[in-house]
Amino acid sequence: MPAFRYLHLDVFPASPGGGNHLGVVVDAGEWSDAAMQRFARWTNLVETVFLAPANSAGASYRVRIFTPQREIAFAGHPSVGSAHAALYCGLAEVRDQLLWQECLAGVLPIRVENAGMERELLLRTPPARVLATGHDAHTLLPAALAGASSGSLSPALVEGGRRWWLAEMVDEASLRSWQPDHGAIRALAKASSSLGLCAFARSAGVTGGGQHTPGLVVRAFAEGVGITEDPASGAANGLLAAYLVQAEPRGELAHGYVVSQGREIGHDARLRVRIEADAIWVGGPCRTVIDGSLDWSPG
Repeated sequence: MPAFRYLHLDVFPASPGGGNHLGVVVDAGEWSDAAMQRFARWTNLVETVFLAPANSAGASYRVRIFTPQREIAFAGHPSVGSAHAALYCGLAEVRDQLLWQECLAGVLPIRVENAGMERELLLRTPPARVLATGHDAHTLLPAALAGASSGSLSPALVEGGRRWWLAEMVDEASLRSWQPDHGAIRALAKASSSLGLCAFARSAGVTGGGQHTPGLVVRAFAEGVGITEDPASGAANGLLAAYLVQAEPRGELAHGYVVSQGREIGHDARLRVRIEADAIWVGGPCRTVIDGSLDWSPG
């Protein structure tokens, strides 16, 4: 069997090993759908991606994203990781500070900022819309939020690429110590065709270079796809940013902030959210942990 290049990435790490795992098959243009699904099932990662030359005019590369169960059109940390892999392996060139990623959700821009170990990749998130708000927005929502101390914003169901329930907690300490009912979140996710519940709280943020950036702490329980808690969620954070812009257009977070996620499950992820007049960008750093060869049948 031919050998293929394979990368294992740490996506959005604030410290080594703190981010979200991603497997990347670099030269997968000839792989069959069945081979991709079989390999993604074998890796048993939340997502495994497969890179190939672009089909669409203007796209930098093409990516297909698989969970162990199925192919999905879009996800945040696999998109950022794919962009990192395309640059790392010399498959794409930055044009006007952008890469253009072709995936099942279309051709999406990814902004490249800084270089070397300081490089960050930010994905422009798909348009989002709020489907429902309020503690009574779904009959199963109160059970999913049992034991939580709610913050000032109402819970909301938001859709854009993915679908998540969002809920603000009163402060960082209460969110970090919250012991949610995962069965109740799973039931809500299944009943509402959503990924699950993304809970957030405002934090002190970071100060550096004479500037202060506000912050959020995020915990994402993607029980709808069998993930108890996600260490770093690009898509969920994009939907959260869209909701904050709508709910608090002149608030402290309306121009962007930094996100801490994953500490409760032994990770340490950092995401950056930049909010512009017509776009929301979500991303952060990415590191190659393993660069090797893969012995796998592409057929």
